[in-house]
Amino acid sequence: MEDKAKTTKKAPAKKVEAVTKKAPAKKVEAVTKKAPAKKVEAVTKKIERTVTGKVVSSKMDKTITVLVERKVKHPLYGKYINQSNKFHAHDEKNEINEGDIVQITEHKPISKSKSWVVTKVVSKGQQG
Repeated sequence: MEDKAKTTKKAPAKKVEAVTKKAPAKKVEAVTKKAPAKKVEAVTKKIERTVTGKVVSSKMDKTITVLVERKVKHPLYGKYINQSNKFHAHDEKNEINEGDIVQITEHKPISKSKSWVVTKVVSKGQQG
């Protein structure tokens, strides 16, 4: 004799009938006339990032350190705060000294930390 407590009854599987109605195919007449293909030349202008800053170090060979300062408004208090970044820039001729104000432009990476190039010297610093 089998114990009826151990056997469980399985519920019969529900049959779901999917009702799919296909819409009758409509004939679509395609226009065979095509306009002549025009060549569209996309002019993509590269965005050059240029910043102006003060040279704080020129001790490395062919590299200067430029301090770029900017004023940012505090989001809550509204006070303007000075924020700064230091960038290493390439100086091919080693002609730029500390205190000079230079303009640098972003360039492809030259070394691990140097991806900026000096474009022009805005003003020379005072030596003395």
